[in-house]
Amino acid sequence: MKHAKTLKVRVRDRHAPLLNSMARSVNFVWNFVNELSQRSIKERGVFLSAYDMHPYTKGAGKELGLHSQTLQCIAGEYVTRRKQFKKSRLNWRKSGGVRRSLGWIPVNTAAAQWRSGQVYHNGHYFKVWDSYGLSQYRFRSGSFSEDTRGRWYFNIVVDGKTEISAGQNRIGIDLGLIDTATCSDGTKLEAGRFYRGLEEKLAIAQRARNKTQVKTIHAKIANRRKDALHKFSRTLVNRCGEIYVGNVSRLKLVKTKMAKSVLDAGWGQLKTMLDYK
Repeated sequence: MKHAKTLKVRVRDRHAPLLNSMARSVNFVWNFVNELSQRSIKERGVFLSAYDMHPYTKGAGKELGLHSQTLQCIAGEYVTRRKQFKKSRLNWRKSGGVRRSLGWIPVNTAAAQWRSGQVYHNGHYFKVWDSYGLSQYRFRSGSFSEDTRGRWYFNIVVDGKTEISAGQNRIGIDLGLIDTATCSDGTKLEAGRFYRGLEEKLAIAQRARNKTQVKTIHAKIANRRKDALHKFSRTLVNRCGEIYVGNVSRLKLVKTKMAKSVLDAGWGQLKTMLDYK
């Protein structure tokens, strides 16, 4: 069975200066269409569509160092988020300061190709750690994105084949805090205490105002949690055809004294993984 999936690979650090420059240009275009949309609504009472915005940004790609289709993607994404949040104006994308927006460069279908073992986009070659064998896929839409540690990633949507799990078992999962998940057959995923385990080191780094160390510890916490949930969810999907998860209101529990444990458990991530796997 064919389906669309998103592959994420890390871009070599030597390309960071170029990607940062392109990200600043993306922020500039985003802020321009944001102001353009706001003025249109305020002065004429008209909500501009992405198609209406294209003439205002046409030809700017060469001056800004962006692909022409990237400008169209920015306008399309802006309109989508404006409708989603039901706002007449969205937040500015900031290129500097404490609240700097993480880098984001949208890539339209066919605007990126795999050439000579590298990702080719807008006249530039980007070397990546290819852990998926990207040469065997046809690229669709995607993006370059930056994480909190300044590392860049290439995210691309491709067509893949899915093999339906051979497992025929039925299983129910009860979510909790002592054990993150308890299955109806007795299988358990113990609470990893990922945040609490590094909380002391994190506090020391925060008091020392060591921003690099703080970001590294936060990334380590997230990676450990994600690794445990991936292994547990994959094991269940391989042997079960039907999985039922208990309905626990995470948003309500976050407002209680159990908030730290609830957020550390990663119930939402587990549900998402079981859903798409």
